[in-house]
Amino acid sequence: MNIVVIYVKLFKRKPEKIYSWEAMQEDLELGDQNHPMVLVQIPMYNEREVFQLSIGAACRLIWPLDRLIVQVLDDSTDPTIMEMVSMECVKWANKGINIKCERRDNRNGYKAGALKQGMRHSYVKQCSYIAIFDADFQPDPDYLQRAVPFLIHNPELALVQARWKFVNANKCLMTRMQEMSLNYHFMAEQESGSTRHAFFGFNGTAGVWRLLAMEEAGGWKDRTTVEDMDLAVRVGLHGWKFVFIHDLAVKSELPSQFKAFRFQQHRWSCGPANLFRKMTMEIIHNKRVTIWKKLYVIYSFFFVRKIIVHFFTFFFYCVILPTSVFFHEVHIPTWSTMYVPFLITLFNAIATPRSFYLVVFWVLFENVMAMHRTKGTFIGLLEGGRCNEWVVTEKLGDALETKLLPQVRKPRNGILERVNSKEMMVGIYILCCASYDLVFGNTLLYIYLYMQALAFIISGVGFVGT
Repeated sequence: MNIVVIYVKLFKRKPEKIYSWEAMQEDLELGDQNHPMVLVQIPMYNEREVFQLSIGAACRLIWPLDRLIVQVLDDSTDPTIMEMVSMECVKWANKGINIKCERRDNRNGYKAGALKQGMRHSYVKQCSYIAIFDADFQPDPDYLQRAVPFLIHNPELALVQARWKFVNANKCLMTRMQEMSLNYHFMAEQESGSTRHAFFGFNGTAGVWRLLAMEEAGGWKDRTTVEDMDLAVRVGLHGWKFVFIHDLAVKSELPSQFKAFRFQQHRWSCGPANLFRKMTMEIIHNKRVTIWKKLYVIYSFFFVRKIIVHFFTFFFYCVILPTSVFFHEVHIPTWSTMYVPFLITLFNAIATPRSFYLVVFWVLFENVMAMHRTKGTFIGLLEGGRCNEWVVTEKLGDALETKLLPQVRKPRNGILERVNSKEMMVGIYILCCASYDLVFGNTLLYIYLYMQALAFIISGVGFVGT
């Protein structure tokens, strides 16, 4: 992936050079009719802090008013928030925006269910393209002007995906760590997937879809908690191509509370594993794409990046390596403990140069989170009890310098209520291994083990995030 990225940078292989792209022009005869109809969907659930931001950003998109429909899919259960969302929609409707506020009488299927229900309204059939933004995402006004022309001039493209940029990355150390991981995800995984196979996983937001491609693949399905990846794989298996635009960034918010981040990571690891279980045979039997692309999707996209990487990170660095101190006859080669991990870490860190000095903290934190990702992956593969659990990632409105709405402050929990038992148990075990190696070992492995144990224990007592 990194070799592909270097190739793209050296030879300036930007999407505008690979695909046809031409700015939207005014037509004196057709007027606004030369602009296709675009639907902007904003799924939300009790988004007290950010609903004004997302609705306002969508309504400020530069596009002819008679060729744009903003659809707010509000699954809120709080009557106060529902009323505020309705008032916000009325405010923009009075300014000439064609905005619809759609609600369901249940939350079946969660986000996928809301998106599927939203597609059933008659006015959606007028639209050729659909842009999706989660409630904490704020596209720049020229977003559609930069993204839609790719779909207009390239009939083989089904998806244009933008990069995320984070308004609250400096909130705390945990958000800095997330920024490093996600920047690498976009720089390497999405960029290389777009360049090599014109396929990558849809990020669930900040993308524009071709309605025809979505319908051909069967639309939204709620069989897993990663409906975005599910749709992307099915559309890709129909032969459609995707393009990632690194220079097109959409502002968003990172979870700054550890509990919210853990729930998010559970969904992001459990969902892909469960989808892999359900789609492997479908991918193998597909006759529309090449064997090479099927191999890429099964092995690289799913097996390595969504499953093995979590298992290896946790079991090797947090179980096998610490336990090896009790068995002096076991020799773990240096290349596996130092050289290869150092190279991988270096590649991850260069995606966020400003945080390079935090790379040690990032490694330790990623190893802690690998425990939760491994657990989520096991649940997804075995289709366990929490397989379809969906907890909405709490947004705090960190994009605002001054709050538009009053904060509802929760009472502080006691230290015992904040304790995370799994992190504490692993942290204490690694601490014991480190102490044993310090006394009886003949290597410096205890230095790493003490740091890793401290990372688990700090996470275990809840001193992570805001």
